[in-house]
Amino acid sequence: MKAVLDPRIQAFYRRVMTTLNERRLPFMVAGAYALRHHTGISRQTKDLDLFAMRSDIERVLEALNDAGFKTELPFAHWLAKVYDGEDFIDIIFSSGNGVATVDEDFFTHAPHGTCFDVPIRWCPVEEMIWSKAFVMERERFDGADVAHLFHSCGDSLDWQRLIERFGAHWRALLAHVVLFGFIYPNERERIPHWVVDELTERMRRETSPSTENEPVCGGTLLSRQQFLVDIAERGYLDARVTTGAMTETEVDDWTAAILQKEP
Repeated sequence: MKAVLDPRIQAFYRRVMTTLNERRLPFMVAGAYALRHHTGISRQTKDLDLFAMRSDIERVLEALNDAGFKTELPFAHWLAKVYDGEDFIDIIFSSGNGVATVDEDFFTHAPHGTCFDVPIRWCPVEEMIWSKAFVMERERFDGADVAHLFHSCGDSLDWQRLIERFGAHWRALLAHVVLFGFIYPNERERIPHWVVDELTERMRRETSPSTENEPVCGGTLLSRQQFLVDIAERGYLDARVTTGAMTETEVDDWTAAILQKEP
């Protein structure tokens, strides 16, 4: 990052990553540091984001506790934290909407590198796009990150794998593809023509309303707050639950946390 990070915080980051390496627990660096690696864009960040597999999260927390760190699991469906005083690292093993679960395929395509002089793997570009594409809160929108990743990495992206990652949620990917052409009208060729054709043809075929018996709101996959009115008052089912990605209890816990963000 452009600003010099406090050496004490750097040491904290190094100790955590070194601990995981020594215990042979696979992890990846994501967030702002991975964005800088993939795009060259630097920005201020309050923490370090590490990705780990859901199946490893208990061993990850155990290893960090044994090393003397304080840890917690505030949201059992996607997020753990490790602390050094007021500083912290997010250990992410899924996404807030339960869709982008960290699995072995992340690591299959994760490039090797170093971060704060520690050997690490970087979160793959495709998985960064997949997880960021759904973040559309009033206070946080990751669409600019997606556009910058398209801009910097579009020529080398595994577009077929990216489309497969989105699966039934391919319309979210199409939305970002359309926005990219609006943001960078002279750079539209960075997204292959066949990708645009494939996604728009899917949309053309799906012009009629869903044949599902009950109405579903997919907006909750994009924002945990802004579409709650549709679930609570307008008779829509929550896509986070109907897709099987989250349980009712996990949704309730994630929704209750909204109040902690309110002034």
